[in-house]
This record gives sequence, C-alpha cells and structure tokens, in this order.
Amino acid sequence: NFRVVIKMMEKSFTLLQTVATAGVFSAVACWYGFMFGRESARKELGSIIEDLRRGKSTSKEA
Repeated sequence: NFRVVIKMMEKSFTLLQTVATAGVFSAVACWYGFMFGRESARKELGSIIEDLRRGKSTSKEA
C-alpha cells in the first residue's frame, strides 16, 4: 500500500514538473513577444513621426 502512494507521488511530481516547465516557457515566450512587439511598434511609430515632421502624408490609401 505504501508503494502505491510513493508511485502516485512520483507521477504527480512529474506532472507538477511538466506544468511548471510549461509555465516558465510560456512566461518567457510572452515576455520576448511583448518586447519584440514593443520594439516593432516603436520603430513604426518613429518612422510615422519622422514623416509627419517632414510634411509627408502617412495615410495609406489603396
């Protein structure tokens, strides 16, 4: 009976490790995505601001 409890604890610990690893990976991926998106937006807004300073039109007409 005690061996069954130990086996269940090992399985649950492995599951806990898997969930924790997935959580850390997800957090890191979200952080990098946020930073990349912020940098991309900064560059795009920077070019729009420069165009406006030079008097160019920024409206995108199709």
